[in-house]
Amino acid sequence: MAEQKKSKPSVAEFVNQVRTETSKVVWPTREETVRTAIFVFIFMVLLALFFFGVDSLFNAVVNFLLTLA
Repeated sequence: MAEQKKSKPSVAEFVNQVRTETSKVVWPTREETVRTAIFVFIFMVLLALFFFGVDSLFNAVVNFLLTLA
């Protein structure tokens, strides 16, 4: 059972396929992009504060344990 190899498309066919697929993409509006960027920024700040708090807590615990030694 020999497998048949698929023929590779030419460069022109490839470019046409890429254009066809790109035209199917639903691009976000400017408002959606700005809203998403603001959401990501807020979430990033919240996560930074959370990890700062966790890091500070671990730092305090380690410093306390080092004073016992």
